[in-house]
Amino acid sequence: MSGWEVFYESLTPPDGFEETKRKLQEFCQRQSPQTKIVLVTSGGTTIPLEHNTVRFVDNFSAGTRGSASAEYFLGAGYAVIFVFRQKSLEPFSRHFMGQKFLNMLEMVDENECLSIKVKGSNVELLRPILHQYQEVERSGRLLQVPFTTLSDYMWLLRAASESLSSIGSRAMLYLAAAVSDFYVPMDKMPTHKMQSDAGPPTISLQLVPKVLKPLVNMWVPNAYVVSFKLETDTALLIKKSREALKKYNHKLVIANILQTRKFRVVFVFPDTDYEVTLNDQEIADNIEIESKIVDDLAKKHDNYISGMV
Repeated sequence: MSGWEVFYESLTPPDGFEETKRKLQEFCQRQSPQTKIVLVTSGGTTIPLEHNTVRFVDNFSAGTRGSASAEYFLGAGYAVIFVFRQKSLEPFSRHFMGQKFLNMLEMVDENECLSIKVKGSNVELLRPILHQYQEVERSGRLLQVPFTTLSDYMWLLRAASESLSSIGSRAMLYLAAAVSDFYVPMDKMPTHKMQSDAGPPTISLQLVPKVLKPLVNMWVPNAYVVSFKLETDTALLIKKSREALKKYNHKLVIANILQTRKFRVVFVFPDTDYEVTLNDQEIADNIEIESKIVDDLAKKHDNYISGMV
């Protein structure tokens, strides 16, 4: 068996996996023959350090790019499978997280009857988001599938990809999740919580096999596959993106630098690249770069589909 096959054999499927797999298949089957479907992965994976997990290695990703992009794909007419880290940002609700949402509301006492209302100008902010959410709910174009661990993510990625294989070129994979490069094999984990009185633990991490190759070549070979590359060193960005394209043979890498990722990305192809950016006015107007990314990708996906027909 290859490295990724051995790796998969060592992983435990998430709770309710067979039911989730059924939902993924049914979601793809009930979309109209003209509907494009995109798998958006979002948020970071955890790496458990014990079987009965108390401690784990985490990723900083909050799911900002994935959740925003899912909304824009829905706005562009796609059906969306949103595979996301549990408790990370989600489409639509991301606008109203925590205190920000509470500050939009006010308590009103009318004839000794308390009610909650949306404050003044916030109505205009809520209205289009609620309208789009309700349209998506009616149309059944959004399926949300949560994960927590690296193992969960890998099982769900494969199941979602294989569900999409039947629709051929109408499928897009937008792999925005921050997936760990390292993990602790199951047979190297202690069963119970590591005890501090035993002294500092020695933890041996192993490389996670890259699954882009089987994904592109076997699981969903006709899909338009887009991966992301995040770096902190500008000198490595294009070089490593091109290496990934050459190695895995997918369509596009969206490359970004940690400090500038919210207003500048680079679309990298095997022989060319170009920037997608926000200018100062767009930043001041709270335009999200994901709107530009998705608009560009939707056009490229249409061209790809046309070339496959």
